[in-house]
Amino acid sequence: MKNLVLVAILSLFLSCDQSSKEASEETVEVKGDTIVEEASTKSIEEDLKKKGYQTFSYKEGDTTYLMQQYYMVFLKSGPTRGQDSTEAAELQKKHMAHLERLATEGYTSLTGPMGDDGDLRGIVVFNTATQAEADSLANLDPMVKAGRLKVEIHPWWVAKGGKLK
Repeated sequence: MKNLVLVAILSLFLSCDQSSKEASEETVEVKGDTIVEEASTKSIEEDLKKKGYQTFSYKEGDTTYLMQQYYMVFLKSGPTRGQDSTEAAELQKKHMAHLERLATEGYTSLTGPMGDDGDLRGIVVFNTATQAEADSLANLDPMVKAGRLKVEIHPWWVAKGGKLK
């Protein structure tokens, strides 16, 4: 029963904007930690391509993987880090609100700070159709605008439905 609930929840996330009728006709199979949706992979891929996303699919054994290009943004220490503690705290508050808005609106898939105090301050994975869109959204961050952070962006391929282990 637990696996059935997990499959149902994950199917909702993976089905994108498909109608409920299409979703109910899907063939869903779970193999280990991988979700396989043979009947819907092609329709998901077509929908993503119509929206401008870069995708490809490949088959390995009896599993078909739908790969999508995401954009990994490295937030690095910027050239202007001399703000006083009050200004830095206000910028942090605005930074967090910006990241929350991006997540709520579906522009990001994964966000988090680094665990040390090095030059690399955090990572944001953008789920946007283009690198230009990810760049634009990342540069709207109040910390970036203030020069406290700077961004470095790289395309990154991930299988749809993949998860961290």
